[in-house]
Amino acid sequence: MQHKDGVDPYVDIQNATRNHQAEHGCGAYTFEDGPALLALVTQRLPQRILELGTALGYTVCCMAGGNALAHADTVEADTEHVALARAHIARHGLAARVTVHAGQFDDVLSKLMPGYDMVFFDGFAPAPKTIARLRELLLSGGVLICSNLQLAYGHAAKQLEREFNNRRSWQPLAPIERGRTQVLVKLGV
Repeated sequence: MQHKDGVDPYVDIQNATRNHQAEHGCGAYTFEDGPALLALVTQRLPQRILELGTALGYTVCCMAGGNALAHADTVEADTEHVALARAHIARHGLAARVTVHAGQFDDVLSKLMPGYDMVFFDGFAPAPKTIARLRELLLSGGVLICSNLQLAYGHAAKQLEREFNNRRSWQPLAPIERGRTQVLVKLGV
């Protein structure tokens, strides 16, 4: 679904996420640049999308809504968030094309098959081993969108910086979310 007249069709989920986070003090922070995700999807037209960090379903709806032929897998550890996300996704008519996996990122990732065109990491600071697995799951020429890199620290932050600055592995595109989220194209195998 396209954003029409500048109106975000999923803003209700974004607002519900903000309200939920304020009430519960949990880690369900909302992504602040859904229109940029939608633009990436409409430009790249991915068939298979993977998201880590569903929260209440805002970003997976933005991505799945951007290409009527896409299927999205999204992973969330918090069972309350999983239930809320599934309800939001169904209310927006996307349940047939979005699968919400309940579980820890690395546990779920170990069961997924490669072949994703687009991957969005929106959990807490990404672990280098998680990024390595995402690279395995992503097709050559596929897009990795990675938020929360600023939350990484120490050795992990240095490993991530080395990984994403490797121009044999990744081609950077313009960042989104006012520069806080990196967008990279996978090079090679």
